[in-house]
Amino acid sequence: MINPVYTNTLTTVAFDADDTLWHNERFFQDTQAQFTELLADYADPEHLADRLLAAERRNIGQYGYGIKGFVLSMIETAIDVTDQRVPASVIARLMEAGREMLAHPIELLPHAQETVEAVAATHRVLLITKGDLLDQERKLAQSGLGDLFDGVEIVSEKSAESYAAIFARHGEGPERGLMVGNSMRSDVVPMILAGGWGVYVPHGLAWEIEHADPPVDAPRYRALDDLGGLAWLVAQIG
Repeated sequence: MINPVYTNTLTTVAFDADDTLWHNERFFQDTQAQFTELLADYADPEHLADRLLAAERRNIGQYGYGIKGFVLSMIETAIDVTDQRVPASVIARLMEAGREMLAHPIELLPHAQETVEAVAATHRVLLITKGDLLDQERKLAQSGLGDLFDGVEIVSEKSAESYAAIFARHGEGPERGLMVGNSMRSDVVPMILAGGWGVYVPHGLAWEIEHADPPVDAPRYRALDDLGGLAWLVAQIG
């Protein structure tokens, strides 16, 4: 990795991980489809999805983000919708589904590798992600991108305050930083509130909890079709 002289206004670029650099949400949706099938005798799909989402919202504060919290929320929902009569075989299958998710190979999204390499050639680059520590470390190690990052932050929540602290610790503050990710709620809006650039790169699948209105009137908000345009945008910002 080179050690560039930071003379541009923008000195530090941070990437989200899940569904920005590699696939993630589709594995949750595949597992939720299995969950729906397993509980088909107890609840219709729409009702079950609503109950699971409500459990996930309740449990984020205790379990955090990631696969383990998702599995615990599925088990809680299964117990709830069956009036505590859920078969042990269903619980066992949900736990096995969680283990399969934790062992799933990493699949990089289009343009991920070349984009991180290109930006790392001119700017300080960070990875800022949330979720289970061990799982995020596993995914980063398998991705082959780890050596490109000047810093890695795995946080419990993404907020304006956490971005301000991270960009102050690894750079010259959020005012000279840019955060790119697929979540409007976690990657874009709080970074803009912290005073930095927020770049939205949509992913075909999105968790409902991560939805937020785009800050279209914010001068430091940008949206790209995919990561392939990021290096150009970084160069344009200067």
